[in-house]
Amino acid sequence: MRDAIVVEDLSKKYELGALSHETMLRERLVNFFLGSFRKRTDKNEIIWALKNVSFRIGEREVVGIIGRNGAGKSTLLKVLSKITYPTSGRVQVRGRVASLLEVGTGFHEELTGRENIYLNGSILGMKKKEVEAKLDAILNFAGVERFVDTPIKRYSSGMRLRLGFAVAAHLDPDILIIDEVLAVGDAGFQKKCLNAMEDLRSGGRTVLFVSHNMAAVENLCTRAIWIDDGEIRQDGPAHEVIETYMSTFASSQQATMDLTQVESRRGSGEIRYTGFEFLTKDGQQQTVIRSGDSLTLRLHFHTKESVHYPYFGLRLFTELGTLITETGTWHHGISIPEMPPGDGYIDLEVDSLNLMPARYLLTLGISGDGLKLYDGLDHCVKLEVEGANIYSSGQSLDSRYGIVFFSQRWRLSGVPAITHQG
Repeated sequence: MRDAIVVEDLSKKYELGALSHETMLRERLVNFFLGSFRKRTDKNEIIWALKNVSFRIGEREVVGIIGRNGAGKSTLLKVLSKITYPTSGRVQVRGRVASLLEVGTGFHEELTGRENIYLNGSILGMKKKEVEAKLDAILNFAGVERFVDTPIKRYSSGMRLRLGFAVAAHLDPDILIIDEVLAVGDAGFQKKCLNAMEDLRSGGRTVLFVSHNMAAVENLCTRAIWIDDGEIRQDGPAHEVIETYMSTFASSQQATMDLTQVESRRGSGEIRYTGFEFLTKDGQQQTVIRSGDSLTLRLHFHTKESVHYPYFGLRLFTELGTLITETGTWHHGISIPEMPPGDGYIDLEVDSLNLMPARYLLTLGISGDGLKLYDGLDHCVKLEVEGANIYSSGQSLDSRYGIVFFSQRWRLSGVPAITHQG
């Protein structure tokens, strides 16, 4: 496989308060006119947006670029698109590049939608007949047929976005670079974008896709590059990189909790919970828990004296206090005739955590025959569930769609004369 993009030791710096010699002509002019209004200082603050970034992307690869806001993702795409120049390093891009970095990027305000389509085709090196062959498909995708002869400056931001993506995706680029196109637009348009990018992938195009929608990245991309503070933190299979990246957000969730210090507990205390762990199926601590994950909840306990027929259980609540489910050894018909003194633990194994992304609370209890309560801890464990590519569709599900999901599939075999999509 040939390389479509080669990046070697790429760095990009910005000097605040000074005119940088690496900027584009437009940036130089802006800085020139603003210069007389700026307060002059002896020391200019230097910000490195990118630092020694190196990677190779082969032809027909679909690569997700992920990272927090301000990490350097957009700067990287601007350098690859030749919108700005690098401070140092080498960039080699093979083939025609179409970029959609901002709403309306590449449009001339005074030209009509039709004229801008031809202009973009010309920039990509296409002949007029080639653009004409794509015109109807572009307009149909963007849904702006009625306004095709209206100047772009009269378009809404949504219209600009739809037309911009339609132009970028349909004018046969060898490389398509897209920055957060799914952050704007309704669900129907986002689905169109995902389908179009899937078609590009199937058609052998190279795609670089920046998005905060991890489900879409995981669905579309086989590979992901995580950029943090201008540097590459990880480059590898999309699922692995996304999992590591999301673990950095998990500081509020602990994989292991000490329950011995919980004071607001009820019960007689002959047997009590001492600790709680979130574990993977193979027994490793799990700080990032995603919708659909398998999960083991390990409940540690200490028995002061022999206890007959103890029942271990828990309740799961939403953050607002709605009971989602209650389960325990009693529900499963598990009977423990006698628990001797000492320490131990009991595991609750979940094959697939069918919770929507949100924050949940766990209440733990140990009871005996009748109404006897040995230990009760209300809302003592916090469970943060992150989003995942649940239905392998790229659609990001969240709490707007309910509390739980379940294994399911839709079939259209009984619908006559339908064109199957998605």
